[in-house]
Amino acid sequence: MLDYLIVGSGLAGISFAEVALKNNKTILVIDNKSQNSSRVAGGLYNPVILKRFSEVWKAKEQLDLMNDFYNQIEEKLKEKFNFKMPVLRKFFSIEEQNNWFAASDKINLAPFLSTKLITRKYNSIDSPYDYGEVLHTGYVNTALLVDTYKEYLIANNLFLEESFNSSYIEFLELGIQYKNIQAKHIIFAEGFGLLKNPFFNYLPLDGTKGELFIIKAPNLNLDVIVNTSVFILPLDDNLFKVGATYNWHDKTDTPTEEGKQELLDRIKEIITCDFEIVKHFGGVRPTVADRRPLVGTHEIHKSLHVLNGLGTRGVMLGPAMAQTLFDYIENGTPIDREADIKRFHKRYLKSLISDRP
Repeated sequence: MLDYLIVGSGLAGISFAEVALKNNKTILVIDNKSQNSSRVAGGLYNPVILKRFSEVWKAKEQLDLMNDFYNQIEEKLKEKFNFKMPVLRKFFSIEEQNNWFAASDKINLAPFLSTKLITRKYNSIDSPYDYGEVLHTGYVNTALLVDTYKEYLIANNLFLEESFNSSYIEFLELGIQYKNIQAKHIIFAEGFGLLKNPFFNYLPLDGTKGELFIIKAPNLNLDVIVNTSVFILPLDDNLFKVGATYNWHDKTDTPTEEGKQELLDRIKEIITCDFEIVKHFGGVRPTVADRRPLVGTHEIHKSLHVLNGLGTRGVMLGPAMAQTLFDYIENGTPIDREADIKRFHKRYLKSLISDRP
């Protein structure tokens, strides 16, 4: 009998897989490539919400766990995924500068906001009001991470590429039977696919579509991530990742003309040089209205668990929430109330009533 059957191999799924393996648990990961938000994500990690100059929920704890997690996984897979890089917030007025310095005086934000204005001028970017630097930032190459980890799982016979069908679950006294597989626990880390999960589809997952570009701009000489209405992240060979849009209505991964035009308009507000679009892609982020993840165990079936709702901050939230769920299952360590799916207990009860014939 396996310890864990994990459904989904995005950031949530591989985070839990790695935590379980590190603790000498047996696992099998099932995925059918239907959800691609982790592969096409911007991959940025940043402890500050720059629109409002406020702290990301539990930022310090997440960063500490995240750095240890990616250091260990890089050593294990002999590949570089985590790239430290400053994030500069371009200011558009003296008022924004003042708001920045006011925020940097707050105890919870002081470790993350530099009090020194960045006055450096970058090619093809007008910045009359300079920049503020966010500390402890960077990005994870999520596509490389997800693909490399999948190769590792396959090489060790820990991966099954197929669609998961919940109707095949049989409940045993101490776990579940799924086809010819027995496991003590199932971790559902399906991203936006959760809406089709009959055990957890009462949870208020509201996917938010994001579209991004890879552009080529030879005259844009950046060695930092610039954040304004979009982010511009330097890659190699004069390539830059630019994003992202937010669409709460379209739930497909297909790039759109509307998204393309929105990104073009925003890019042209920031840079003055010519550029070409090399790639245009989209994905649906697993977001929740209260901006908190979905972590916990089914109300009745205690062998079924969920790890979802990582939203736009999957590279920070994934390792921390995977550890949280593992500690809860194995040791009974309480899940933070703001992340625990128990906060939606009333919705679960309503779903039971609506399912009655």
